[in-house]
Amino acid sequence: MGDLSSVLWIGGPPGAGKTTVARLIARRRGLRWYNADVHTWEHRDRAIAAGHPAAIRWEAMTPAERWSASPEDMIAMSLHEERGPMIVDDLRALPAAPLTIAEGTPITPSAAGAEARAVWLLPSPEVREARLATRELTPGVVDLYRSLAQVIEKEVVEYGATTLVVDGRRGIEETVADVERIFADALDTGPVATTPQERRRLLRYANRAVVTQHLTFFARPWASGDARSAVRAFDCECGQDGCDEQVRLAIADFPALPVDAEPVLAPGH
Repeated sequence: MGDLSSVLWIGGPPGAGKTTVARLIARRRGLRWYNADVHTWEHRDRAIAAGHPAAIRWEAMTPAERWSASPEDMIAMSLHEERGPMIVDDLRALPAAPLTIAEGTPITPSAAGAEARAVWLLPSPEVREARLATRELTPGVVDLYRSLAQVIEKEVVEYGATTLVVDGRRGIEETVADVERIFADALDTGPVATTPQERRRLLRYANRAVVTQHLTFFARPWASGDARSAVRAFDCECGQDGCDEQVRLAIADFPALPVDAEPVLAPGH
């Protein structure tokens, strides 16, 4: 997939609803879902291996030091600019079929490219603050997210990229419909997964990425928690049209066997 022609991009700051929109479109349309968040620790390890000073500095800091830094330092240590090319490398390594819907805060117009089929969800300040308030975030993390919103919105305007304002007046289903209209040509022509078996494999790809995310985090010497105590919601792998169910499992309990041998299923599926 050298030219990334099979990728649909959704960017935007934290609290924009990118993950929910992308997940629903991927499940309903038979697309591969690439969630940049679940690759955070893999990307950090790549940056450390490459000797990136900000990545190395961040790993050596205490949590208090990380989140009391200046906004400029926090953005630098978040690897916002550096992760864009890493995401592109990840996407180039994926099969060309079916379409991939890629979403994440580090997806910027410069990373996706001028010819990309892309949209940036931009929440109003009121919506952003209300959504961030529902998360268990420290003040430092909230400050970082606010700063990232400013950086992203500035670049989106400079590039003249396609945007969708999220102001709270439209629900998630209406937002999904708006994004689907922006991607209508690509969604109509595909390629997309059409059989339950194909869909199950895409769901396993997304679910395994969540497992890898946590295992990569727990491998850090300063990390808290473990694969037994960390319980997360995984997408039901039945592969049937219209299924939006999720299953809560401990990371340690996620099946190691292929999806065809041991799918994760919601009750009754």
